Amino acid sequence: MASLKKSALFRLRWLLLACIPLAWCVMAHMGVLTSLENNMVDWRFRYRGPIEAPVKVVYVDVDSISLDSIGNMPWSREYFATVARTLIDRAGVKAIGMDFVFSDAGVAESVDRAKYIAGNRALGAFLWKTPSVVVAASFTAMDYHDLNGKKKMREFPDVSRPDLPPLHQIEPPELPSLSIAPGRTVSPPGVGLIDTVNEGTRWVALYAPTASRTYYAMAVELARIYYGIDRSGMKVEGDQLDMVRADGSLAASIPLTRKQVLEINWFSPWFNAAYNPRESFSVVYEYSQLLGSDKPAERRSAEEFFADPLFKDAVVLIGPTDRLLQDLAPTPFDDAPVPRVGVHGNLLKTIVSGRYIRRLPEVGAYALIFGLSLLVSAFAVAGGGRTGFMKAMAVLSAAVYVAVAFQLFKVSHVIIPVVAPLGAAFTTSFANLVWQIVEEQKQKGRIKGMFRAYLSPALVERMVSSGEEPKLGGIEENITAYFSDIQAFSSFSERLSPPRLVELMNEYLTACTDIVQAEGGTLDKYIGDAVVAMYGVPLALPDHPLRACVAALRVHRRVAELREKWTREGDQWPDIVHKLQTRIGLNTGSAVVGNMGSHTRFNYTMMGDTVNIAARMESGAKSWGVYSMCTEATRSECERLEPGRVVFRKLGRIVVKGRAQPLPIHEMASLAEHATDPLRECIAIFEQGLEKYYGRDWDGAIALFRRSEALEANGVGRAPGSESNPSLVYIRIAEDYRSGPPHADWDGVYHMKEK
Repeated sequence: MASLKKSALFRLRWLLLACIPLAWCVMAHMGVLTSLENNMVDWRFRYRGPIEAPVKVVYVDVDSISLDSIGNMPWSREYFATVARTLIDRAGVKAIGMDFVFSDAGVAESVDRAKYIAGNRALGAFLWKTPSVVVAASFTAMDYHDLNGKKKMREFPDVSRPDLPPLHQIEPPELPSLSIAPGRTVSPPGVGLIDTVNEGTRWVALYAPTASRTYYAMAVELARIYYGIDRSGMKVEGDQLDMVRADGSLAASIPLTRKQVLEINWFSPWFNAAYNPRESFSVVYEYSQLLGSDKPAERRSAEEFFADPLFKDAVVLIGPTDRLLQDLAPTPFDDAPVPRVGVHGNLLKTIVSGRYIRRLPEVGAYALIFGLSLLVSAFAVAGGGRTGFMKAMAVLSAAVYVAVAFQLFKVSHVIIPVVAPLGAAFTTSFANLVWQIVEEQKQKGRIKGMFRAYLSPALVERMVSSGEEPKLGGIEENITAYFSDIQAFSSFSERLSPPRLVELMNEYLTACTDIVQAEGGTLDKYIGDAVVAMYGVPLALPDHPLRACVAALRVHRRVAELREKWTREGDQWPDIVHKLQTRIGLNTGSAVVGNMGSHTRFNYTMMGDTVNIAARMESGAKSWGVYSMCTEATRSECERLEPGRVVFRKLGRIVVKGRAQPLPIHEMASLAEHATDPLRECIAIFEQGLEKYYGRDWDGAIALFRRSEALEANGVGRAPGSESNPSLVYIRIAEDYRSGPPHADWDGVYHMKEK
């Protein structure tokens, strides 16, 4: 049932999180992110850098030099005819596009009409005879019906809104018209549209069908001329515009977005002499005038100018570049506005090179949004022991996606969305992390509530931090096992009523447990009056032997304080309580630690030979008349970690019941700061007695042990509840050996008869 509930919550979580990338898909569909996506596209252009084009495009700029030389606009259109004619006849250009709408609209009444008409006649006559020149036309409005059937007006289709219909038949209101007589105008045959979608520099409507004819963008007309194709070879079929030669071969196939527009592939920044060669209009005009000069040097200079390879077989674009003419806009390469005549040049390069920008269909873009969101958020919330690595992988996944987007554009001119997938990925990951944090806090609260009463806070925190459910299994760890027991506890059970016994034990066990855990120990279990703990797990403690020894000696001091308290309480407690003593045994070594038990109920505990020996140290302490006993492994580690911190007394070598190998054992006599001079003298004399003992000098050993016994703190009448001490124990053993010496190969090891 719990598993089914957890699975249902998991599905609900991801179902709700899926609403976030869905919202980003909606924003992308509605065009809310278009500006940000365009900025990312600009960065991709700059990452890719300038690229070569198979067609040579040269700009002839109507710049500030030209305005200073010829005068402010409007000029007589004879200037344009002269420059264009000379470039075709003398410089060998292949086609010319004039980015000017030659219209009567806006011409001031103060203009000399006769001169104005003469200029129009000159330009008109030239254009009618020269099919390789294209002049500009524009359209400004059209009607369409929105999805609700309501009639609206817009200038061009919004390419960021695929729900809107494409352009329909229109009648461009501003075709080029040249006044050749009062009341009479003509339109030139070579006309190219110069409008861009939404007044930007990214998308261009390549054609506009009207009742009389279809008008194409200026760059399309120039490409047609460049390929030598007649207008009848222009075919619009479905989502492509084909340019077909007279022999039926395909010169170019232009893919269309929404059947009418094309995205420009920008080839370089505007200010780049290598990729955008240019010359001032006034310079070209002046050299064209010098061709008719009566001075040979001037004619020669002009001929050399037009013989320059700069213009040979080039497509020339004549357009306004001075800021006063206000035909400027930013481009993917240029943050500051630059002349919009570059739109036609880059569109022409796009068509001739065939390097069309391709974008994923909406379904593909939505798949990327959901896919990246799933990947990044899955990494972001992955837990376990590699949380940091997984979160780094989440960031790396997003970075790799961006790198792929940039490299894909550089290599194949394919644009995949960046803003929407990244935005969806990070917001979904953030929401997922918040959700996870809330769930983790709930889980931590549940675990802490369930286990804090039974396990040490350190173990509970370890379980919570791991994020793993408790399970069966153990690992081998280096630990210090801790066992303690109350001396003669059965007598307490006989003398105290159950409620009073529980009250006493709660106070005693609380004091012991607080000290054990304060020193970093983990409580294993209570066995009646016994306290079983371990140091070094589940949290690694490099100094766990020292901590265990300090805890043991602190427990003895705390028990002494409790005895005084219970004594002050008078008849509330029987005399046996006033003499309560606890014995503690320690051992350091490898043990198996983990969750032991059944699949339905288990305990975090320790087992192994190290643990068994620690238990023998506690039970065997009684035989040696001490209250704290440890093995050589524990003592040597303490001395290595902090020499002198704990005062030890050698108790000899024993073989515990059930084992064959002898163990050196030691009494943990005192912490250094609490050790008295009599205690230190007692230990020194006692250990001298041990040397005599090992040397079979029974009389010498007995004499020294009697001297040390006089200094012992424990013994009948010396300490509450104490009946013996190590000196008395060895006096008895030495007297036995004196009367019945051990065998010849005796090595000083004492064999324990009891556990």
